[in-house]
Amino acid sequence: MQIKTKQNFAKNLERVEEFISQCGKNAIICAPEVVLTGFAYQRMKEASEFSKLATERLLSCSAKYKNTLIITMIEEKNKKFFNNLKVFHKGEIIHKQSKNKLFLLGDEQLHFQAGQKDEISIFEINGIKCAALICFELRFTDLWEQIKGAQIIFVSAQWGKARKNHFEILSTALAVANQAFVVASDSANDTMAKGSAIITPYGVVYKNDKKDFIAKEVDISEAVRMRKYINTGIPL
Repeated sequence: MQIKTKQNFAKNLERVEEFISQCGKNAIICAPEVVLTGFAYQRMKEASEFSKLATERLLSCSAKYKNTLIITMIEEKNKKFFNNLKVFHKGEIIHKQSKNKLFLLGDEQLHFQAGQKDEISIFEINGIKCAALICFELRFTDLWEQIKGAQIIFVSAQWGKARKNHFEILSTALAVANQAFVVASDSANDTMAKGSAIITPYGVVYKNDKKDFIAKEVDISEAVRMRKYINTGIPL
């Protein structure tokens, strides 16, 4: 997805639900970072309460349409706020991780608690090995190493327009270095970079900044073929 996040939390959720309903069975959908609320620093408590409602509705939605959604949302635990990535799969949450690398230029450290690095790990969707990074985490190559072996890597972002080329270069480099598909989803807000893309293990990029979504049917075995073709020690 490559959409704008508006001030109205409920409308943002409705738009995500509508998009899920339009995707086919077994589709895998990645949404921009905190797409439901934005960073909402003046409304953190409200955003965390809304995330409870959103979680229930997205569980129901993923069960109804039998597909998968990767999304991040603001949640509170022990009086601290976290930027949590959740994977909704056919009515269940099959993976969760909190943003570990907070973006200092955006003052995230003043509002969020950093998650544990070891939460960034490989999980499976329909037998496919997957992993995810949240926005600023894309810059840390030690995290690339940590998720080697994933066949699809999702990047959920609110990446600024001023560093658009960084987002696109790093997303493509991650695909090539890890010999994996990268599904990068960035916000379409006016100050954001867009640049959302589906990138193959060979580095072929499918993107279109004029659309509110980018879709591609791929052959997941391309990751295995690439790892056999140029053997860098990444598990098949």
